[in-house]
Amino acid sequence: MQDKARFTLDPAFTIGEVNPRLFGSFVEHLGRCVYTGIFEPDHPTADAAGLRGDVLDLVRELGVTAVRYPGGNFVSGYKWEDSVGPAEQRPRRLDLAWRSTETNRFGLSEYIAFLRRIGPQAEPMMAVNLGTRGVAEAVELLEYANHPSGTALSDLRAAHGDKDPFGIRLWCLGNEMDGPWQTGHKTAREYGRVAAETARAMRQIDPSVELVACGSSSQAMPTFAEWEATVLEETYELVDHVSLHAYYWPTDGDLDSFLASAVDMESFIENVVATCDHVGARLKSKKRINLSFDEWNVWYLPEWEARAASAPLDWPEAPRLLEDNYSVLDAVVFGSLLIALLRHADRVAVACLAQLVNVIAPIMTEPGGPAWRQTTFFPFAQAARHGRGRVLDVRVDSPTYVTGKYGEADLLHATAVRAEDGSVTVLAVNRGRTEPLPLEVDLGTLGVTGLVEHSVLSDADPDARNTLDDPERVAPHAAAGTVLRDGRLSAVLEPLSWNMIRLA
Repeated sequence: MQDKARFTLDPAFTIGEVNPRLFGSFVEHLGRCVYTGIFEPDHPTADAAGLRGDVLDLVRELGVTAVRYPGGNFVSGYKWEDSVGPAEQRPRRLDLAWRSTETNRFGLSEYIAFLRRIGPQAEPMMAVNLGTRGVAEAVELLEYANHPSGTALSDLRAAHGDKDPFGIRLWCLGNEMDGPWQTGHKTAREYGRVAAETARAMRQIDPSVELVACGSSSQAMPTFAEWEATVLEETYELVDHVSLHAYYWPTDGDLDSFLASAVDMESFIENVVATCDHVGARLKSKKRINLSFDEWNVWYLPEWEARAASAPLDWPEAPRLLEDNYSVLDAVVFGSLLIALLRHADRVAVACLAQLVNVIAPIMTEPGGPAWRQTTFFPFAQAARHGRGRVLDVRVDSPTYVTGKYGEADLLHATAVRAEDGSVTVLAVNRGRTEPLPLEVDLGTLGVTGLVEHSVLSDADPDARNTLDDPERVAPHAAAGTVLRDGRLSAVLEPLSWNMIRLA
């Protein structure tokens, strides 16, 4: 067994309050995320609006909050006018981003209806097209969505059946505009100018909107940091957040580095914060820019790129794209990424798991058939439900291991959140693939006296997965031997495991 890992919790030392938007997700017109994912009018569980009832139940269980829409790469060719009005009159379009045919049967009104069916916690997060379109189209969309009545576009919304405005507060100013793969790709200066002009115009219509400027598509981009600095020089006083996107996968079978992916994520966050604050200091601004980590996940991207390179250009409708089937090992990495976001709750104000259904998603469906939970469903659902409150400052003393990408990394990755009622939730990952990891936590003056539960996601087979044929193969189970005595928590974390420990 490994040497013991330990840390101390003290209510006087905190990181920040968890913004509910940290548990956001993402619905893009990509593959089967929308069609036969959340929207399938002929499905046995579908409601009158064509929304799958079985998927809605799982989305509520997952606990998602802000839902980003309609892209993603898709938004850079998006004509919002195509997505409103009678569905049978909407045009079919070629989607350049994913080489598919978009029917527009599911559009803006259906998106808002989907959020309302999830519940009041589900907040819209709308992206505007700054790839092939610009200022005029963005303000027209805002007027259609949010203006109460009395103008051509607000009255058109009412005529389409939505008398009440949608009240969309959170808006993304384009998507990944630093990426050469993006339709309408721009330099940092070009994008910064159009983002600034769009922000000014949108705020003239609705001063209360919150705006997200495009940051780098990954920390590995050759323009990283310089991109953020240049964009923020143009937009600093006009936007509220800057975006980050990151996906992780194992390279050349290096599972030890893959398990330490959160080392890169935390570095990414801290480097963007430093860049934002540097620009603010240069501009002598008292404003603080927060972060919107509005795309993150485990994604086997190289495998998809290899398949896409030889795919026929036949423009299918809702093809099966990016339908990664996640293992227990993937779920442990995924949980560690969640921990990284919570450990930076003072600056990460929004985060969106990409994506929600079928496409690199925690929920899978079969057309006309069932919906089920992937392994990654469980860490997200547990964190979204119990990771609310104030994040405590966790500084681990842990045994380490050596990775090829990141050098020496801690075997333990952990955070803790204290709720308003004083209860505490510890979220922890054991990155070790073969050995249990003893853990001791000094709870100081937190005043918790009882162990509520210790739930663990692990399996003797790290490649175990949930599938259509075996949808409940993997699920969390109760850990054995965890005790709370005299202000000290003692537990043993199973090898390659995600752990949630609740104390009250």
